[in-house]
Amino acid sequence: MKLYEEGYFGQPVGIRKPKSSVFDKPLELSLIECVYLTQQKRLKVSRHDSKKGLSVDDLLEIGQEWSDEFKDRFVVYSQLRERGYVVRPGLKFGTDFAVYEHGPGKDHAPFLVHVIPQRKGVVPLDIVRAGRLATSVRKKFIIATVKENGEVAYYSFVWHRP
Repeated sequence: MKLYEEGYFGQPVGIRKPKSSVFDKPLELSLIECVYLTQQKRLKVSRHDSKKGLSVDDLLEIGQEWSDEFKDRFVVYSQLRERGYVVRPGLKFGTDFAVYEHGPGKDHAPFLVHVIPQRKGVVPLDIVRAGRLATSVRKKFIIATVKENGEVAYYSFVWHRP
């Protein structure tokens, strides 16, 4: 409960949209949240068959096994969190992250962030998809690319109707 209350980390099991930070359900965290909270020394993660804690590198390796883009997503997630934003999954919008200034239930997410590794590059379809999605949900769509040196570049597009 405390993690949810102090940054909207995780999702209470069985509660789709919590009305408050007080609930009696377990909290389910995403792997990205686990890595971030472990890095911040706010969480210790271990395998179910071992008491030995997993390091940030161990968790990043597990994430990389699931998705080649996990580390890039983690870099963007971490940077947004460090800048004070509340970062939630953006799956319902077809993107990586929904980014809030204050938190779900307090405000609507003004930004959607889609992470594209620089090595893949941004293709015209990504820009069209961003424009269609952003105008339909009335949010600013941002494409984040992670450079080889770990630096993140953010691209936002403004759409005008004739």
